[in-house]
Amino acid sequence: MNMQTSAVMAPPSPKTLADVGLSHVMIRDIVLKTLFRKNTNVVTELARAICLPVPITQEIIDMARAQGLLEAMGTLGAGGTVSSEMPYQLTDSGKARALDALAQSEYFGPMPVPLDVYRAQIKRQSIRNIQITRDQLTGAMGHLILPSDLIANLGPAVSSGRSILMYGPPGNGKSSISNGIRDAMGDKIYVPRAIEYSGQVITVYDPIVHSKAEDDAENASALRRTARFDRRYVLCARPTVITGGELSLDMLDLVYNPTARTYQAPLQLKSTGGIFIVDDLGRQAEPPQKLVNRWIVPLEENKDILALQSGEKFEVPFDTLVIFSTNFHPNEIFDQAALRRIFFKIKIGGPSQEDFLKIFALVARKKKMQLDEASLVHLLKNKYPTINNVYANYQPVFLIDQMIAVCDFEGIPYKMTPDLVDRAWGNMFVKDEVIVK
Repeated sequence: MNMQTSAVMAPPSPKTLADVGLSHVMIRDIVLKTLFRKNTNVVTELARAICLPVPITQEIIDMARAQGLLEAMGTLGAGGTVSSEMPYQLTDSGKARALDALAQSEYFGPMPVPLDVYRAQIKRQSIRNIQITRDQLTGAMGHLILPSDLIANLGPAVSSGRSILMYGPPGNGKSSISNGIRDAMGDKIYVPRAIEYSGQVITVYDPIVHSKAEDDAENASALRRTARFDRRYVLCARPTVITGGELSLDMLDLVYNPTARTYQAPLQLKSTGGIFIVDDLGRQAEPPQKLVNRWIVPLEENKDILALQSGEKFEVPFDTLVIFSTNFHPNEIFDQAALRRIFFKIKIGGPSQEDFLKIFALVARKKKMQLDEASLVHLLKNKYPTINNVYANYQPVFLIDQMIAVCDFEGIPYKMTPDLVDRAWGNMFVKDEVIVK
């Protein structure tokens, strides 16, 4: 798929109750729980709450009425209301059944998507279908000064949808490059609000992770028409999950809520169709080798294995571009078997002196710091030799911010001077020294 010319195929809206893909008992119980928990009593409101078309929702209501669980609340337009819809309410038996269903699971609202149905949608919007062009990647990283060969190395890695390891000294933009890769993926995919496996509900859509592309709310007239896509999904930008030193192995497992008796999808499942960035690899409590070992099956077989509270294990698709970013040399933290399973290894080094000066000038212009040739010469000839002329991308921002802070405090114009350079440099490094206690 060329993301510039093709759109992801939308999940078709169910046309019959059978198309929902869930057992009639589960569908009915979710409707009863929704009516019990939410202030809805007409078909269009209920259809919006459970994310199903109105005709199917009406069929569920008729089924529940036939079982004595729902009853009509009078006649159409009764009580002087302008509504033309028949209101419904739970009968005593319906309330009892709703409470019993809530005792088994507190989940109500949008109907979940069966896992097998979601598998088909993942194939339609796979991260491996994306073909990133040089222009797209360059455009997404236009604010960065990068070595000339870096885009050439990154492009094939991103387009393959395979795992990437970016390594190199700190402060050279590995995180910014990861974010640039995310920004280069400009298309949208469909994220299920929840999925169902073996009668268990697993919530997937997370507003913190997923950026909704459009309002899912529909008015009554829109609900009566055929929906453009299955409203059990949310149209979103391709997701990006970013973790750092806080990442632990248990964050990659299903999260069970014992109160609600439902599950929440782990981070890698929420990132399906998008990017999972493991930043600062080597700073986690878990050893890097152990973390990467957890990814061996997903990276090699494009599937992950999760477990329910009962101990039952099941497979879910693994369709995620995993980017590992570390300040350590790979040979220090991985064995060769682990490195073999990470498809692309890209070193992100520090800038040359020429690129450093370009970055410095860009940052100074953006922050309105007036440059001074004598001060720049002082910086390059007297300061950088003390650290063996090792340049890093973070340094221009750090030094200029330090100089601006001094200027603000002293009440002087934003103009670079050798004295400001010395004061800024003094805060960039800590000398090795013995502190007498």
